[in-house]
Amino acid sequence: MKQFFKFLFASCLGTIVALVVLSLVSIGIISTLASQADQVKPIGANSVLHLKLNQVLPELTNNAEIDPFDLENQKVLGISDITYAIDQAAQDDRIQGIFIEVDMLPAGFASAGVLREALDQFKAKSGKFIIAYSKYYTQGAYYLSSVADEIYVHPVGVVDFRGFGVQIPFLKNLLDKLGVKMQVFYAGKFKSATEPYRRTDMSPENKEQLREYINAFYDKLLNDISASRNISKSELHRIADNYLAGDVQNARELGIVDFVGYREDALASMRVKLGLEEDAKIKTVSLLEVFNNHPRRVDLSIKNKIAVIYAEGNIVDGDGGLGAVGDDKYVKIINELAEDDRVKAVVLRVNSPGGSAMASESIWEALTRLKEAGKPLVVSMGDYAASGGYYISSPADSIFTQDATLTGSIGVFSVIPSIQGLMNDKLGVTFDSVKTGHFATGIGIINPLDERESRFMQARTNELYRLFKTRVSEGRGISPEQVEEIAQGRVWVGQKAVELKLADKVGTLDDAIASAARLADIEDDFRLSSYPVVKEPLIEFIESFLGDEQVRHNYIAKSKLEDLYPYYEYFEELKNAEGPQARLPFLMPFE
Repeated sequence: MKQFFKFLFASCLGTIVALVVLSLVSIGIISTLASQADQVKPIGANSVLHLKLNQVLPELTNNAEIDPFDLENQKVLGISDITYAIDQAAQDDRIQGIFIEVDMLPAGFASAGVLREALDQFKAKSGKFIIAYSKYYTQGAYYLSSVADEIYVHPVGVVDFRGFGVQIPFLKNLLDKLGVKMQVFYAGKFKSATEPYRRTDMSPENKEQLREYINAFYDKLLNDISASRNISKSELHRIADNYLAGDVQNARELGIVDFVGYREDALASMRVKLGLEEDAKIKTVSLLEVFNNHPRRVDLSIKNKIAVIYAEGNIVDGDGGLGAVGDDKYVKIINELAEDDRVKAVVLRVNSPGGSAMASESIWEALTRLKEAGKPLVVSMGDYAASGGYYISSPADSIFTQDATLTGSIGVFSVIPSIQGLMNDKLGVTFDSVKTGHFATGIGIINPLDERESRFMQARTNELYRLFKTRVSEGRGISPEQVEEIAQGRVWVGQKAVELKLADKVGTLDDAIASAARLADIEDDFRLSSYPVVKEPLIEFIESFLGDEQVRHNYIAKSKLEDLYPYYEYFEELKNAEGPQARLPFLMPFE
């Protein structure tokens, strides 16, 4: 027995020593990384801002899932901080111009417009050059790059300028073959999220709304490029309609690009503008380096605060992760701001296609109580403020949309699969039950819903739709009849949403902040604070290393699926959704 305890003690001691050593090594590594992250690399004279935008672009800095094992990824700048950095570059005498090298723009159309406007302002304010180069311009990359003074494309490249289209995969035939029946309940004839499960093509209503908003997008695309490239809209439409820019020599002759050449040709032009000798190295700085050299200054002596809450991503029950709007987390934030006497107004920045109806209602209720506490509430919309995203926007005192924001989609749906055919016919598995009442086994996925169960689900869906419309009617001060006319799950774009009184003005986040300051009567005396407070990537790395396997799983999926990942993510969200959903019925990648 003594020997047993002796060996047990030795084993435990060895484990403890190993853990202590591992902890000390980890602390040393983390300290080294932290010290490196804190070091600011100075900007040299005669530098160029190198704009790549080759990673996810969240609204709020670091509010996105990043690879926890990518130790070089110290910070992921959000849209607001990117535009701030571009503005600082315009004012920094050490920076002489911008080199855009973007192949694919990982942003929605409204966000792309914000970035493009920041580049336009850079040129107007500073008179500095912008040069763009790409091997392959996707439509989004070209839209951003079209502000440049000189646009270069690789001799064997492509300018993918062709207009907008939407393709939706329909799964009904596949599910029928598998023996899976998707039982669908929805309210709103334009609420088309469930169409892939119940149809083999788009409904006329869905085609109508899709056609309307892609035409609005297309018109803005042509207007903005026409202004920058001095090509008429009709000519741009002819080029896109015939895909003439797909041939780079045609693209040059038509004025879509300025030069067909290699990256070195673009660099040679920059050397001339910088006054450098041939083959001299060009000093470049990144957006993050510009941002770190020009940190936002916050005057902590100013007591009055305007809180900016970034609600980006899907609206989900619980805390949610990075880039998601979890009702538990956001209700807590809103409640704390309601009780903070220093917070005089709140701006809710919404960039969400919606999600859980229950979570949306919880956030709506918290925002309503915040207003009752005397805090003005202003909403600023990003790429999407649709369905649940519009639900949480509806109580605002004022709503600012952007001219390419998708909003509305006032409707609700539920989907419950029945796998009886799959289990019985394909796998040979049958089920039987004994129960005390009709609903005793719950609304399950094994057997098809009977008439009573279907009535219950449709009634619940209709009631949530009625509640949604009531929230909009009360929040926007329009009659239930007017809401019914513009609801039905239909999506609206920018200025049209203003005309329908779903929004008040077309404007930016800065416009919304200025409005909140006026409502709170603190126009000349306030500072901003952003929520949720996002941890630094290094901390996220530590926490992920200690056990959040889902983060790594998501990045493996992203690396394998690449451009198909958003579709995988979309169907994963629908699969994991619990309860009725108020979410945008489609994906609209800007490519």
